[in-house]
Amino acid sequence: MSENIKISEAEYEIMKVIWSSYPISTNEVVLKFKDKNQWSPRTIQTLLSRLVKKGAIGFTKRSREFVYTPLINENDYINEESESFLNKFYNGTINSMVMNFIENDKLSHDDIEELKKILNNHDLNGGD
Repeated sequence: MSENIKISEAEYEIMKVIWSSYPISTNEVVLKFKDKNQWSPRTIQTLLSRLVKKGAIGFTKRSREFVYTPLINENDYINEESESFLNKFYNGTINSMVMNFIENDKLSHDDIEELKKILNNHDLNGGD
């Protein structure tokens, strides 16, 4: 899978664009960020280069531009990062995380009711 590729928050923003729009050229990536933030085209090019070096994306040269595609699957990456987060902060258990959110008033009554519905539906649909 992603072989524990570590991606920074800024690189992750670039990855989200690539996952949603590949194959995508450097100029197209720059345009996607034009209204989102203050990154210069050079900053975006640097982030793309880092992602290539890390093996997260690949590229081909089309005429005078680079065109990027992801080399790691978005769902696999998110699952791996979620597991890493749980292991780092909550001893690998989602129960500990949910309890922390409840005890620190981070979940509203509506959030808790939504979680109950999700869990009940999961049970009814034969979830593990």
